[in-house]
Amino acid sequence: MSGIKSTIVTIVTLCAFFLSAPVLAGDRFTDNGDGTVTDHQLGVMWANTDNQGNINWNDANQWIKFTFPYTISKQYDNWRLPTLAELKSLYVQDKAHKGYETDCGQRIKAVPEIKLSCGWVWTSERSAIQAAIFNFNRGYHYMDRIGHYKSYRALPVRDLK
Repeated sequence: MSGIKSTIVTIVTLCAFFLSAPVLAGDRFTDNGDGTVTDHQLGVMWANTDNQGNINWNDANQWIKFTFPYTISKQYDNWRLPTLAELKSLYVQDKAHKGYETDCGQRIKAVPEIKLSCGWVWTSERSAIQAAIFNFNRGYHYMDRIGHYKSYRALPVRDLK
């Protein structure tokens, strides 16, 4: 009887391993086929592209909450601007990675699953009149006034939980 139990445990363990193998093997992202990408590492869902135009911080928040959800085929709630740490996790630091050229002519080093139209993206982190922006061309962040919109983009993200 214990031989049957150990065989069943072994089979269940192997099935669980092979079903989770893509995540364990480094498949961090899954394209959901609806304009979103699931990030298994962070436990979030990203839009697979940004807002496609210059936008200030206040308008970025409004676009993410009230416009973006209607541009994808499935309806999800709780979309927001990403934190600085979340955006940094999309930056590819490998010097061999060439990145890609955006619509605004900037070469950036973002993960290929997310297509940015320009390399400067607003974060949710702000002070009274400034908010942090992450630069995907060089991999650093800086603060700018929330009213500025020069080549800045909004990239929606939502928690899966």
